[in-house]
Amino acid sequence: MQSLRRRAILGGIAWASIAIVLGGIALYYFLDGLTQRRFDDGLSDRYVQLIAALGNSAGDPDLLESYLTDPLYQRPYSGRYWQIRGSDGSTIVSRSLFDILLPVAASGAADPAGWTVQGPDGPMRGIGGQIRLEDGTLWSVSVAESLATISSERSQIRRSLLTTFALIGILGIAATVVQTSLILRPLNRLRQEVTRRWDRGEALDPVDYPEEVAPLVSDIRALLDRNREMVERGRRQAADLAHALKTPAAILRNELDALEQSGVDVADAQTALTRVDAQLMRSLARIRAASSGADALAKTDLLNSANRMARLFRTGANGMARQFEIDVPPDLRIRMDQQDLEEILGNTVENAFKWSRRTVRLTARRLPDGVEMRIDDDGPGIPEESRREALRSGGRLDMSMPGTGLGLAIVSDLVAAYGGTLDLETSDLFGGLCVRIGVPAQFSPGG
Repeated sequence: MQSLRRRAILGGIAWASIAIVLGGIALYYFLDGLTQRRFDDGLSDRYVQLIAALGNSAGDPDLLESYLTDPLYQRPYSGRYWQIRGSDGSTIVSRSLFDILLPVAASGAADPAGWTVQGPDGPMRGIGGQIRLEDGTLWSVSVAESLATISSERSQIRRSLLTTFALIGILGIAATVVQTSLILRPLNRLRQEVTRRWDRGEALDPVDYPEEVAPLVSDIRALLDRNREMVERGRRQAADLAHALKTPAAILRNELDALEQSGVDVADAQTALTRVDAQLMRSLARIRAASSGADALAKTDLLNSANRMARLFRTGANGMARQFEIDVPPDLRIRMDQQDLEEILGNTVENAFKWSRRTVRLTARRLPDGVEMRIDDDGPGIPEESRREALRSGGRLDMSMPGTGLGLAIVSDLVAAYGGTLDLETSDLFGGLCVRIGVPAQFSPGG
């Protein structure tokens, strides 16, 4: 199953990552070029400063140093250097050069030229050119600076960019998640509203949703209305069919009774009619359950129905010799139509009374996700390998007892219609059979 939330978040992260990477690369090269230009501009300024000092000092070394006051020129191998060479071969250098010399500009070069060479503390970049003073003397002038400074700045730029864009990425991912959640909130609310309004029998209002979701809300509203109409129609048809079949079946049974009184053997016919009645009863129960199970509005007081079953079975022939115990909270309501609930209890309790020796117990409790009912008896129980057969339509495990074998099958159909579960187990109270029934608290129209 595809998730819109996951797709939106992953898509946002992917595009944000691409944008961050491309933006980071572009910004890095821009800042790197800016750093390089600033470094070269600094060299050019010092080159011009050296020329001005040379013109003012007329080549006097002591006077020349008084014009160049940068402390780095005084410390050996400090990373910042200058050099002046006269046409007669005399050379004046900064104290920072100590025992090395800088490249000399080519003879006749009109404009200063840049170069990069290996210096005493690593690669260095410099500018050199030839100038002629007013007195006619020709001088070769050079300034240089170690590239360690610019390398340090580049490393700092990389670290700053990584930190900045990592923070931007984290904020971008968080913003994507928040934005996706806000965008999908109407759909999440629609999902909750469908269940809640179905439970309450209310209609969805497209006006309560954004205009992009409103058409979907209108379609769902029409679908829910149609579903309610189908449920109601199914109930009416099931009721009409049950009423139409009861009278002919009763007439046939009366005729068979009359023939039996006149001496005719009608045992096979009565058995067949009983089977037909049972099958019709099961089919009608399934139709009614399909309609009732879809109606989550139904809520029934479980204790009230359990007491009705107790009065019914305690007055029967088997009830006089059986003990029927009930342990149901007084305020427990179950999401089930009363008629369906009592048919479930009636079939399971009747089956327990039929096979029990002395005690039948009905227990119910509220669970976080619904209600659980248990019917325990002290009878022989059902072997584990035979329990599936007991739930099959007409699956009678013992022909010595009267019945059609459809009781548990009908219970299974009714429970399934409400999205519940039915399990046959060994009773941990009495050692006989335990019928465990679970009914969920909420109903989903989609399932």
